[in-house]
Amino acid sequence: MVSKSGDMKVLHLSTSDTNGGAARAAYRLHKGLQDIGVNSQVLVQEKLSDDKTVLSHKTRISQGIAQAKLTLDYLPEKLYPHRERMLFSSHWIPDTVASRVAQINPDIINLHWISAGFMQIETIGKLKAPVVWTLHDMWAFTGGCHCSWDCSRYKVSCGMCPRLGSKQNWDLSHWVWWRKLRAWRNLQPTIISPSKWLAQSASSSSLFQNLRIEVIPHGLDTRKYKPINQFTARELLDLPEDKQLILFGAMDATDDINKGFHLLKPALIELSKSGWKDKLEIVIFGASQPDNPPDLGFKTHYLERLRDDLCLSLVYSAADVMIVPSLQEAFGQTASESLACGTPVVAFNATGLTDIVDHQINGYLAKPYEIEDLAAGIAWVLENLERHEKLSYYSRQKVEQEFTLEIQSNRYLNLFNEIINNYKHS
Repeated sequence: MVSKSGDMKVLHLSTSDTNGGAARAAYRLHKGLQDIGVNSQVLVQEKLSDDKTVLSHKTRISQGIAQAKLTLDYLPEKLYPHRERMLFSSHWIPDTVASRVAQINPDIINLHWISAGFMQIETIGKLKAPVVWTLHDMWAFTGGCHCSWDCSRYKVSCGMCPRLGSKQNWDLSHWVWWRKLRAWRNLQPTIISPSKWLAQSASSSSLFQNLRIEVIPHGLDTRKYKPINQFTARELLDLPEDKQLILFGAMDATDDINKGFHLLKPALIELSKSGWKDKLEIVIFGASQPDNPPDLGFKTHYLERLRDDLCLSLVYSAADVMIVPSLQEAFGQTASESLACGTPVVAFNATGLTDIVDHQINGYLAKPYEIEDLAAGIAWVLENLERHEKLSYYSRQKVEQEFTLEIQSNRYLNLFNEIINNYKHS
């Protein structure tokens, strides 16, 4: 029986340690578990940190092979000329991850976001320790897509995939679904969802409907993500001090259709025509200024990619409101990060963001996916100074009560202990 956190050996499997929101969420959990005394390690395909507890391919040759495998994995999609421009993963190329995991010999394995070049579907079914799977999108229980949007065929067996532009029942999506069904039938992982919406989606899927599913929100180190004096933040980032600032950001912020920039743009233009033209400016992180910048109705500052916590805390603190207009979010870490820094959030009343933003308490939830209400929500947050101060106060309070790294890590530790003890006595 595992009685102390230090007796437990946890191994996280994640494509990267710091590249992307899912990777950062996994790495934060890893560090949070270490903070409470857990022997935690991470096995990744792409290592960007110098953390010795993050294990990876050690040579450039093996990293090059991994990249080549990723390219090969996408070949089956090319059979579908009418496919949509979005991420779809088949995970059909063999790998050596199972043997690496066996050498490490963990007590429990925590799967996170895994790219096609890292782990084959069949490899997951070969893991010998009890498995906890933290969901970062929908891929684990679909036929290959990471965002299903309005498609619900994952509830049956996929096929006729709208993301692929397919009209056939036995298509690539059904093949991927069928491989998962066959490879994972004896795995019985415990599923952890960061939001109620994603948990409900997983429980309604044909692959995960009979599994245990727990909701544990992603955590933040609130010592790093905290309010910074707005004047100081703007001075350090060379942002104007006499304007209200609207913030938008994500990895590939203006290119990833799921992040909703195409909905934010007309909302901002509408806002600029309703008396706000000279009062506001826009700040975008996660994207460089394009050669021909789009007209957003306001002067716009592009801050490119921000990778470290301090820079992100400065940006959130410099802004007056953060906009997260995503179509689907498993959770929405930019929203929780913003709240931690005391900056209210405007988002659509849909998917994982509804667990973070409380309507007219720490932000505004617009009707999905209405541009007019998105613009109205931005104006509502900004138009009253006294109201804005209350929104800022409750923003920070929400994170302190629900989204700290300590809360998340202890909930994971309790679950790990239960699963390991049950596994040893089964």
